[in-house]
Amino acid sequence: MGSPATGALRRWTRPRHDLYLRTSCNDEGTSAAPATVPDMNPKLASLHPYPFEKLAELKRGLVPPTDLPHIALSIGEPQHPTPHFVAEALLQHLHGLSAYPTTKGGPELRRTIAQWLEQRFSLSAGAVDPERQVLPVNGTREALFAFAQAVIDPAERPLVLMPNPFYQIYEGAAILAGAEPYFLNTTEESGFLPDFDAVPESVWRRCQLLYLCSPGNPTGAVMEAKQQKQLLELAEKYNFVVASDECYSELYADEHNPPPGLLQTAAAMGNIAFRRCVVFHSLSKRSNAPGLRSGFVAGDAEILGRFLLYRTYHGCAMSLPVQQASTRAWSDENHVRDNRSLYRQKFEAVAAALGGMAGLRLPSAGFYLWLRTPVEDTAFAAGLFEAQNVTVLPGRFLSRENGGTDPGAGYIRIALVASLEECVEAAHRIKRFVLTL
Repeated sequence: MGSPATGALRRWTRPRHDLYLRTSCNDEGTSAAPATVPDMNPKLASLHPYPFEKLAELKRGLVPPTDLPHIALSIGEPQHPTPHFVAEALLQHLHGLSAYPTTKGGPELRRTIAQWLEQRFSLSAGAVDPERQVLPVNGTREALFAFAQAVIDPAERPLVLMPNPFYQIYEGAAILAGAEPYFLNTTEESGFLPDFDAVPESVWRRCQLLYLCSPGNPTGAVMEAKQQKQLLELAEKYNFVVASDECYSELYADEHNPPPGLLQTAAAMGNIAFRRCVVFHSLSKRSNAPGLRSGFVAGDAEILGRFLLYRTYHGCAMSLPVQQASTRAWSDENHVRDNRSLYRQKFEAVAAALGGMAGLRLPSAGFYLWLRTPVEDTAFAAGLFEAQNVTVLPGRFLSRENGGTDPGAGYIRIALVASLEECVEAAHRIKRFVLTL
């Protein structure tokens, strides 16, 4: 009683009313005063503040102890070294900056990606056509947003279905495409996966696009092939597109049991054309290259053809040096195995440091811990920062209230992206903080 931790908790038992002020803010939460602007797209007013903007507001005015170095575990930015050969390929091809790249990307990169998909997801040789079924993109964030703008018909009162909690880009993409987001709660009771059986038929009939995230952000839950098959059968029946965000697919706990991919499940069902299936992959997490802004979209050739048309006008071609570096990264698996090993070490060490803390669950994949809190998640995050100088993300910042419940409330997301030593130190501080509650 009377400790700095409990003092912070008393102040943060309820969410602050100013937490949702709309200000200009970057990913790290740095705000700027809004300028006066003429009338703009009215849908912009429907966008929620980004999670890190909310986090900056939550921490505003809090003073952490100066004798403890800050440990940031809130942003999912990989901190492991980018492979040296990727940087070398980038440098060796800087002369490519003198030429305009094509939106479609070069044939060498597309062939390399197609071969990687076939090997990684046990597809037959030649199953992926690099000419029509692969499209390089500047990171999955940009592509996931742009995809909705290309495939949604706003005249049909469309719904875009997405997991809840979720990656905020899904919601923003749906709103600005003229659709209504429809949230699929992912709770502990459902294995942190959507329950498709609970979705009314009236919703399926209005669905034009469903965002899938497996392995999930923030929970790390993996959707197995059986449930993916159910989803693809629903897509066939109700004629909607599945956009599968698989950017965490290469970070998994069991080296002998990689997460299945949507194209893999589609092919096993006999859907060798990948109808209604589009997958998104990135080098950010797989190869620790978030600054490269390199990924790809693959799947249904007809959908990708229309998406290519959109992107030609959108003006988002990948530079030639980045294409060369990306080709090298997709061609090598050794660095990816090493990367997985580093994350396994972190999970094991952090779990040991937390010492069986209530609610601790190690995920099947990804690099997040989705940890239940003994008090309200915003109060926990604020108190932890003020008492221990550790930043984590409250779960409610990644979710929406839906069906009378908020599946993100009462959790925090811990991104194990810092060094092993920092992650372990943060775990000890979290444990000390919990003991003061």
